[in-house]
Amino acid sequence: MTTGLLPEVILDVSDLEPPEPLEKTLDAAETLKPGQYLRMLHRRDPCMLYGNLDSNGFKYFQREGSTTAVELFIWREGDTEAASAVQIVIQTS
Repeated sequence: MTTGLLPEVILDVSDLEPPEPLEKTLDAAETLKPGQYLRMLHRRDPCMLYGNLDSNGFKYFQREGSTTAVELFIWREGDTEAASAVQIVIQTS
């Protein structure tokens, strides 16, 4: 399914103080449309976020960022289009 929307939504929370990164990331994840994923940029591992994502039906992949310490890719569980887009980004960058 093609939504006509850009698949990647970027959220840079690297300059924010807790709990803003957690709150903004959860809010942004909730707005994802089918086929979209969130690329969250942060200066550290957002360890408090993972349980929230799990319990709210999101999948994620974390890696070292190119411009920040951490990049976290987030998409809705069962959204194969978004999951495929994340895999392509991961494999090509």
